[in-house]
Amino acid sequence: MIRNRFKFLLYLSLLIVTSCISAPRDTSNTCLMFTDNYFWYKFVKNSEKKWGAPVELQMAIIQRESDFDWLAAPEWDKLFKVIPYKRKSSAFGYSQAINKTWEQFKTETDQPLALRISFNDSVDFIGWYINKSSQLLKIPKDDYFKQYIAYHEGWGNFKNYKKSPKVIPYAREVDRVAKKYKAQLNQCKNQLTTNKYFIY
Repeated sequence: MIRNRFKFLLYLSLLIVTSCISAPRDTSNTCLMFTDNYFWYKFVKNSEKKWGAPVELQMAIIQRESDFDWLAAPEWDKLFKVIPYKRKSSAFGYSQAINKTWEQFKTETDQPLALRISFNDSVDFIGWYINKSSQLLKIPKDDYFKQYIAYHEGWGNFKNYKKSPKVIPYAREVDRVAKKYKAQLNQCKNQLTTNKYFIY
């Protein structure tokens, strides 16, 4: 029991350091983000290798969902328009994953300690989700537009997304940002490496 608690505290300390020690200077430029946060590049590349999820789509989803804020959460519903009552949803962290889907991810990937404030766990979640959208809905992993619709609406609601018009401009924006990120990465990929440090 004590050993497990120690391992958990160590894990928590490490993920906090690697997730939030430095906020991105410019979330519009993925090359700068990876220069500022070496481990982020390592983590998204690991997710791409594991799940086949394009790096640019992972980053565009995070940009849309949380703008790289590790503590991002929905606004509060308020009693009498003044008193904070409860969050509008259980979405949280980089990926804005809701409780139910996050628990499914932890179970299916056998990662009981995964946390939404961890960038590593968050991009692993996004990669897992993109892969399942490809399997369940037959959406190509590089179809940024439809992949984001599935991410936002959920697998069960995907077929009815046209009845939720607000998601369409969001998906178009993710598509635009992912393409921009891809072009940027093509310019700086030779300067990026996943072998800078031999930890994690």
